[in-house]
Amino acid sequence: MPIREIDAVDQELLNQVQADFPVDHAPFARLAERLGVTEAEAIERTRRLRERRVIRQVSAIFDTRSLGYQSTLVAMRFAPDQLERGAAIINEHPGVSHNYRRNHEFNLWFTLATPPGGDIDATLQKLHELSGAVVTRKLQTLKLFKIGVKLDMTGTKDVTRQEDPDYTGIQRDMALASPLSELDVRVIRAVQDDLPLVPHPFEECARSQGLSEPQLFDGMADLQRRGHLRRVAAILHHRRAGYAANAMAVWAVPEERAEELGRQMADFASVSHCYQRPVYPDWRFNLFSMIHGRKVGDCEKVVEAIQQATGIEDYAVLYSTKEYKKTRVRYFTRELEEWEAAHGLRPTAAAAS
Repeated sequence: MPIREIDAVDQELLNQVQADFPVDHAPFARLAERLGVTEAEAIERTRRLRERRVIRQVSAIFDTRSLGYQSTLVAMRFAPDQLERGAAIINEHPGVSHNYRRNHEFNLWFTLATPPGGDIDATLQKLHELSGAVVTRKLQTLKLFKIGVKLDMTGTKDVTRQEDPDYTGIQRDMALASPLSELDVRVIRAVQDDLPLVPHPFEECARSQGLSEPQLFDGMADLQRRGHLRRVAAILHHRRAGYAANAMAVWAVPEERAEELGRQMADFASVSHCYQRPVYPDWRFNLFSMIHGRKVGDCEKVVEAIQQATGIEDYAVLYSTKEYKKTRVRYFTRELEEWEAAHGLRPTAAAAS
């Protein structure tokens, strides 16, 4: 969908649904009130943007780690002629949600999640062997400073402005101390997939898990209060939404200043993710900040602003040059366990019985 086909109402709709999709009996009516259109038009515009793949999905967004899953960012190095084959093998794992080629000697970067009871290190070793990677580096989160992508579709916001992050390690730590109940799992299953584009979508979601809509709303509010549910929102196809540049700015900072500087980076509105990660002899960067821009120059402007604000001199900017996979991990399904069983990482159902 060419960006010129997205009019001012679409732009504001996209900003609204990325930030906060209404959790309401009639969410599109509430959205329509904000936009000054009818409920039917709000639904139709959302449907058109999804059909043309500007919107990937509208759903609840959960924190993977707080649900009992293990997760990590992974960097792999492939011989150039083996990269496409390796990426295809990595994509087959249902816990791989993001997978990109980047302009670096570590040329494949992906996120991996494994289910409760799984062994993420064993899974990563199996992926290393299957894919034929030369080197694999596990870059798990040591500290979370910010997570949450919100692309400005109106073009009215300063890309270097600062704001308070809406999900940080504070919420994650709170959630990790709050185990999930059977009802929590039913609520997660009800709203983790793409919402139906109908006047009362949460009614259908609740019904799928044998819940009433009030029970669903109460459960979602409780999960959000405890830190498991980040928000209900739309995730966009960045390039189709006009954001062609995807920069991973990585910074080498003294360990004793990592938290101070990580929190400072997280304050930048254009930084969608900010983490502290481990270092290796062949990888010295311990702070990661993800930046999205309409063009490379927008990302470079943010990187320059961060550099000037923090004084960090040792950094690199890695751009994604191909997207192999981008989806959301589905929680509390059999897909991940079945992959592990098929690759000898857990007993099959027959063996277990």
